[in-house]
Amino acid sequence: MSTLPPAIPAATLVIFRERDAGPPELLMVERARAMAFAGGALVFPGGRVDPGDHALAGGDDEAASRIAAIRETIEEVGLAIGLESAPDAIAAMRARLHAGDPLAAALGDTALALDALEPFARWRPAHAHARIFDTRFYLARLPQDAADAQIDATENVRLVWTTAAAVLDDADAGRATIIFPTRRVLERLARFATYDAAVADARAYPPRTITPWIEERDGVDYLCIPDDLGYPVTAERLTDTVRG
Repeated sequence: MSTLPPAIPAATLVIFRERDAGPPELLMVERARAMAFAGGALVFPGGRVDPGDHALAGGDDEAASRIAAIRETIEEVGLAIGLESAPDAIAAMRARLHAGDPLAAALGDTALALDALEPFARWRPAHAHARIFDTRFYLARLPQDAADAQIDATENVRLVWTTAAAVLDDADAGRATIIFPTRRVLERLARFATYDAAVADARAYPPRTITPWIEERDGVDYLCIPDDLGYPVTAERLTDTVRG
């Protein structure tokens, strides 16, 4: 059995904004083209798990990942998700994080609410790349009193609230770029009319680390994932994939 290359722990947050009519919208950001990972692609807010996240979590990997997802969401789009109460000065908290302060310092008296994040998936590619991330995906509902999302204009150049189906349509039409794990996650989420339905699906298929593999089928190479984790599409022609 081959040994997987080292991976950087990371976390990302899929934020649902439910509407009076139609499927829920998801918040996505477009990565700056100069970024080494997923440059120019639409992704969910997120990033690597920092030492400060581990310290705040008391060394618990799962809690550290949730904390990283919360911190990165504040940094990248200015939304406070996974906190007991909305801070009065989210802009000041965000500025402290951008200045390099750990989340523990930026929080002040605000308490974390890690249960607000629902585990959904875990992806760990193995293909040769400058950086390989072991990323945990979480679902969360946008609080009713949330501030307007605002892009950080550093790693990301724009943000958009859109449906999963709309992003897939844009990618198919060449109007947007999405990498392989993001496409598979969007295909899975596009089936749900509500946040609660997505959470029910997440609980029906507890996250298991997905490491895609290449498989030849009728002389054509496909990038494949397991077929027992709730994904409606489990293989894509290797020549069609965008792998970050």
